[in-house]
Amino acid sequence: MDPIDIRPAVQRVPLHGSITREDIATLVDSFYLRIRADARLGPIFDARMAGHWDVHLDKMKLFWASVLLKSGEYKGRPVPAHMQMKGEVETDDFRLWLDLFRSTAQDVFSDRDAAAVVIRQAEKIATSLWLAMLGTPFDRPPAFLFEDATPRREDAGR
Repeated sequence: MDPIDIRPAVQRVPLHGSITREDIATLVDSFYLRIRADARLGPIFDARMAGHWDVHLDKMKLFWASVLLKSGEYKGRPVPAHMQMKGEVETDDFRLWLDLFRSTAQDVFSDRDAAAVVIRQAEKIATSLWLAMLGTPFDRPPAFLFEDATPRREDAGR
């Protein structure tokens, strides 16, 4: 007899109604073209992705569809994958990555609200990866991880 899954169904509501799979594909393809052209980040990514760029891009499209559309398609584990680069990646690499991501998102999404939603998700992901790779339990992430560096409510009084 199969066990009955009694967990409530996950709400699959996209973070913004105007974001499409085509937008996500354009975002991923455009972003990684910029990454590959970057003097610092290009060699880091090329060393890891050489001969596997198509697989990586497909995986990133599933990842971003899961994040932005709440599709549930991505089943990977990003933190352990990125931990393999510990020692290669520096704090400033996260700034470079986010700068490229932010400008790409602003170019891809004509709806400014949609672009802001996408960028905020990237900032959360970058913060999580930075903490896992370079932070300690008492470190505060660098301000550049947040598009507007004004203190957030959770930072008030610190």
